[in-house]
Amino acid sequence: MVQNDRPVLALFTSHWLSLLGAGLMTTAGILWLFILPSQLRGHGDNPYVGIIMFGILPVVFATGLVMIPAGLWLARRRVRSGLAQMIDRASSIRRLGFFLGATTVLNVLIGSQLTYSAVHHMESVGFCGTSCHVMKPEYSAYQGSPHSKVTCTQCHVGPGARGWFESKMAGMRQLVEVAFDTYPRPVPPAVSTGRLVPANETCENCHWPEKFQAMQLRVFPSFAEDEANTLSQTVLVVMIGGKGMPGVHGSHFGPGIEITYASKDAGRQEIPWVEYKNTLTGETKSFTAEGATAPDVAKLERHRMQCVDCHNRPTHAFDLPERAVNNAMANGDIPVTLPFVRKKGVELLKASYSSQEEASKKIQASLLEFYQKDYPKIADGRRADVDRAAQGLSRIFSRNVFPDLKVNWGTYPNHIGHTDFPGCFRCHDDKHKSAAGKTITQDCSACHQLAAMDEKNPEVLKTLGVNERLDALQKK
Repeated sequence: MVQNDRPVLALFTSHWLSLLGAGLMTTAGILWLFILPSQLRGHGDNPYVGIIMFGILPVVFATGLVMIPAGLWLARRRVRSGLAQMIDRASSIRRLGFFLGATTVLNVLIGSQLTYSAVHHMESVGFCGTSCHVMKPEYSAYQGSPHSKVTCTQCHVGPGARGWFESKMAGMRQLVEVAFDTYPRPVPPAVSTGRLVPANETCENCHWPEKFQAMQLRVFPSFAEDEANTLSQTVLVVMIGGKGMPGVHGSHFGPGIEITYASKDAGRQEIPWVEYKNTLTGETKSFTAEGATAPDVAKLERHRMQCVDCHNRPTHAFDLPERAVNNAMANGDIPVTLPFVRKKGVELLKASYSSQEEASKKIQASLLEFYQKDYPKIADGRRADVDRAAQGLSRIFSRNVFPDLKVNWGTYPNHIGHTDFPGCFRCHDDKHKSAAGKTITQDCSACHQLAAMDEKNPEVLKTLGVNERLDALQKK
């Protein structure tokens, strides 16, 4: 005779489903407790850790919670159908004790080892950049940037409880978008989505615009599209300034200076209105672009100017083909002595490819075919140089273009300067006028001094002894 009214403890221990449910509940709960202290102390800044705490573990816990009564119901049904043997109270307690002991040991091992390693890995740059293919463009640009030794969380997670909470919510949103393949292509920059962490909470932990940085010498190489790839150079002395000193930082972030602007688009490319205020002198000036009316401007969102309005790609900067090839040739990555390599290289980079793999193969084949047809002696005698040039071009493409994510040349504008993108000229175009008729200056000398403009062998570089070093680098 089988007893149908079995005690709950006996029913619980007699079916694997209820035991598994209890195991999932305890494991999820213990792992949650292991992760929680690091989050409360502020050490878990990576938003993806929030996916474990608020996404995966609650789901595992809820699943276990559902499995326990389901196992009890199945056990009771087996008893009533006569399939289960009588289990006394002592046997039930022994099985429960064995189960609790085994799960406790397992959870301690997981919690003390796997959880720490997982959280540590999820806070690493490698996890942010490589675990999700959506971040491949940003990670590729990051690796060769001035901030390649700065972790992602130092710039992308704000301080305090608010920054912690927002990073967790952002991580959950990103997980859902990737899981359901609903993420935008290309992925918009943070400034366009309104999720940009203010510069004074991140960038200014290491930099501050008031610091006086005097002047900076910049050399821009440019190779012509002739057979000899003739080199010319532009040499600028950039007036950085700061803390009351003239220059870029001093004019925009000097003592008492506050600049507010209105933008027509999310990417802040079109700026029809700018207000300059000096709280020390009480001076206030407003500038409106040609064609913009006061009612139209009043409807637009306004922003307080900060570092990233100009330095919008301080780490994840992408090049255009011409600049990328110029830099690669100047650095010796592409042999300068190959005829027409600059012209042909830019041409190949601008061609349409369905993937980076296809681009690499076609660039290699097309460049070799060009020299075999027009310069057979070079194709035969300098094959290694031709291959090196092709590899250099392929690296440029793979760093800047991602066809599957719809990231192409110029997808992400860089506001520094004004040669590749409008940049400074968004405001400094001599078309933003005040009520008194004054304009935001476009005078070159306000920001930099031209020491040489597209010159061959600039005298200033000879004086500084820079030209010889550049020549040696290009001939490597």
